Amino acid sequence: MSDTEDAMADGARSSNDLRAESPVPMPPPQEQAPPPVDDEETRARLDKVMQSDIGIATLLNRLKQSIASARDFSTFLRKRSSLEEEHAQGLKKLCRATNELVRRPEHRQGTYASSHDETTRIHDRMAENGMAFAMSLHQMSDELQDLASSMERGRKHWKQSGLNAEKRVQDSEAIMEKAKSKYDSLAEQYDRARTGDRQSGRFGLKGTKSAAQQEEDLHKKVQAADSDYMSKVQTAQSQRQELVSTLRPQAVRALHDLIYECDSGLSQQLQKFAMLNERLLLGNGLCVSPLKNQANGVVSQNKSLREVAQQVDNEKDFKDYILSFSGKAGSRPSEIKYEKHPALSTPKQAPPPVLPQPSFAQSQPSLPSPVGPNQSYTQSSQPGQVTGVTSSYPPRDQSYAASQPYSQPPPAQSPRQFSGQYPPVPPSGPSHQDQTVMSGGIGRPNGFHQQTPPPVSQPPMQSRNDHLPPLNPVFGVSLEELFRRDQSAVPMIVYQCIQAVDSFGLDVEGIYRTSGSSPNIQQMKQMFDNGQFSRPEMLYICVNNLADPQAPDFRNPASFFHDVNSVTGLLKLFFRSLPDPLLTSRHYSEFISAARLEDDIVRRDTLHAIVNALPDPNYATLRVMMLHLWRVQERSERNRMTVSNLAICLGPTLVGGAGARMEDTGFQSRVVETVLSNTFQIFDDDD
Repeated sequence: MSDTEDAMADGARSSNDLRAESPVPMPPPQEQAPPPVDDEETRARLDKVMQSDIGIATLLNRLKQSIASARDFSTFLRKRSSLEEEHAQGLKKLCRATNELVRRPEHRQGTYASSHDETTRIHDRMAENGMAFAMSLHQMSDELQDLASSMERGRKHWKQSGLNAEKRVQDSEAIMEKAKSKYDSLAEQYDRARTGDRQSGRFGLKGTKSAAQQEEDLHKKVQAADSDYMSKVQTAQSQRQELVSTLRPQAVRALHDLIYECDSGLSQQLQKFAMLNERLLLGNGLCVSPLKNQANGVVSQNKSLREVAQQVDNEKDFKDYILSFSGKAGSRPSEIKYEKHPALSTPKQAPPPVLPQPSFAQSQPSLPSPVGPNQSYTQSSQPGQVTGVTSSYPPRDQSYAASQPYSQPPPAQSPRQFSGQYPPVPPSGPSHQDQTVMSGGIGRPNGFHQQTPPPVSQPPMQSRNDHLPPLNPVFGVSLEELFRRDQSAVPMIVYQCIQAVDSFGLDVEGIYRTSGSSPNIQQMKQMFDNGQFSRPEMLYICVNNLADPQAPDFRNPASFFHDVNSVTGLLKLFFRSLPDPLLTSRHYSEFISAARLEDDIVRRDTLHAIVNALPDPNYATLRVMMLHLWRVQERSERNRMTVSNLAICLGPTLVGGAGARMEDTGFQSRVVETVLSNTFQIFDDDD
């Protein structure tokens, strides 16, 4: 009985919880009709049947019907739950697959893509409602099954005790009737022997006993039968009295309670089923057409399915798609005209040459020259003599890279074609003026034949201008700004740190997980910010592998205080200091959505497409980092840093940013883990 009551209480609590957690307004509870009042006659008739000999058997049959009904409804709920769960899962799977298809470049984008995305979100919310409905039905089915099992145990108990009591009374009454028959038979024989009545064939004297002796023997037997009959009557009376006064009412009351409990539980679950259906339909209706004005006066921002469908602008999508190719349309072709071949044209007499004026201010005739468009002639004091060629390039100093526009990177690089090598940096010097060429013609500037880096002095390990602002800041500067300034797709600090870890840290246990020395990290940060490690000359030396003993280089462990963990800390600090994270805030939601995909192949291909859409400096830096981290995880048996461990350490640093959410940390690590695991599939050899 206690198990059944607990099950019913749990069912009531779950129903209240569902009402409390429901995001949709619930209909007002309807007033239940009061139970019908039994009149005295009906109650007397019920008691007469239940307290009769057939009362217990009748109640047992009625309880059996209630148990069967509870089990049938439990089976119905379980099957309905399976159908709803299958439908909800299929709807969610359809939404995911459709979302992935719509995001592909061969499908229509623009307002249609956003409208379709909102439509799938509405269906996804409907699928969530279906999943909650299926789970509630499954829980109700289990509760009804437990209730039916508890009722069945109670029925078996009272069937055994009640029917056994009835049977004992019936058996005692049968024994009493048998004793009464024996007593009546002996009494009749005694009466005939006493009166002398003789019936042929039924009674006769046996042996040598006289009539008086026969009468005396019969009298003794009658007395014995009488006392036996009396005792049997007393036993039957006591057992019937116990049955009628104690055992039967107890069994009838217990069976009645079981029937009422089972019927009440079934009715409650039926009402709960109706309420959940109303909640499901109302929730789906609010997903399709949400209420604009809430009860608290707040205007809902959710759009209805009709409004989502109406926001598709076909004309805007068409114009945006066509205008996206405006940069590839090219300039207008030159005018088409007829040109006659010189061999077929009539020869003309050459005009007389124009003699130069003796004045110095008079301009000279233009002469053909192999000098490039960025160079100009320099005239000597004597007319007609070319003394040299002056280049229009600015002087090679720290402002050189800043003077180059970002829209025109060096011709050796093109988008998605960074191979880890950097373009040679023009040599520095006081100016880019070239010397006078040999007599008899105009030569090339000697700077275009060979680029020799100037000697670089060793930077001091302790900066004397710690209180001054950075001379050439690296930390807190965007990758695009560094690219425009230094003409390097991958920042020099990233290249230096990777070189140090590749040389000295691949076998260090916990590399990228163990923190370095904070003073060392801050001191190296100041060195980079003050230009001691990030000058273009250092880039030239590192790219061309020139062994300059005076060049500050992380290939020398003394440059980073023999602490490779401080190098990894410096690299992570650089990525955390970026105004925009390496994988960009613009693509953050796309990366997180791709990380939620369960299929490994689909997740890899989706991330590959998003990575290809990154800006050039971000793409090149990410590629160099992934190739480096791949070399780190290849030594995981020694450094204990597997792909998963590296993703956990670097995921929030490379993917997250100021707008990242704490609950997305796992998905950020999953993005890095997927890209790192598929490094050679995402970053092809021809990149």
